[in-house]
Amino acid sequence: MVQPDETFDGSFPFAPHFTQAPGFAMHYVDEGSHDGEVLLCLHGEPTWGYLFRHLIAALKATHRVVVPDHMGFGKSTTPPGRTYWLKDHIDNLEHFVLALDLRGITLVLHDFGGPVGMGLAARHPDRIRRVVAVNGPTPFGQASAADRLVENAREAPWFQWILRAEAEGRLDGVLGELGYNILSTLKLNGFENNALIDDAWLRAYGSPFPTPADCAGAIGWAKGFALGLHQVEVPDERALGLIRALPAMAIWGMADRTLHARHFLPLFEELFPDAPVHRLDGVGHYSFEDAPAAISRLIATFLQES
Repeated sequence: MVQPDETFDGSFPFAPHFTQAPGFAMHYVDEGSHDGEVLLCLHGEPTWGYLFRHLIAALKATHRVVVPDHMGFGKSTTPPGRTYWLKDHIDNLEHFVLALDLRGITLVLHDFGGPVGMGLAARHPDRIRRVVAVNGPTPFGQASAADRLVENAREAPWFQWILRAEAEGRLDGVLGELGYNILSTLKLNGFENNALIDDAWLRAYGSPFPTPADCAGAIGWAKGFALGLHQVEVPDERALGLIRALPAMAIWGMADRTLHARHFLPLFEELFPDAPVHRLDGVGHYSFEDAPAAISRLIATFLQES
């Protein structure tokens, strides 16, 4: 686990907060006025709240920006004896949101933060005000969701590697050394701006994984995919109606090799047929790293206009 006061050479200068509400020490950033609208930013694999550092800085003057680290990621602890499937992350997020009593939430979703956030929306649609998907899937009862996931996995190097590595008994061993091989793992998933790589950046993404035991979150997400253990939350009719009616926006880095736009943007458009979709050419899977200023501007404008 990263030390709570670690700022990575000042690149993550936000005060650490912790809650035990999900049954472990869950770290979160909570910046901006508590009188402001809430942005709840949800990361994916194998990142943490550091991914949103530019967005936090850009929007904390006008909004309350809340950024939790999922169990087993970032500055949150990695409790032994827990499972790390999608349902566990949804359960944890639900406990977190209820403990902080967050309402009027704009979800900002990246990677597996997408199905985690949509799981929260299925359980508590009345707490959600907007949805922003940034290279993050939005499964919410669409009939095509399972087929799109399968088709995407056939084309994505990351998912193909997961399936091979699990079948050959290598997955735990390789992902158990993320502290060492974090750069190759991130690069396989995809970012395009190699100029951002420096010692602080590498430490920020590698230091949450110093030992195999600390990698349980990253291993769990990959293994859950390989074994079919990630089950999306299915909304009831009330939740579906409430969420469909909300303002929403998608931003997609079109160079994403892990979550292909041609599979996941139609999933978003099925749920939000009138919502704006912004396609960013030359921007990879970790779009908040490749195009932080452009994404911050798009989100700020969307918040103002909706």
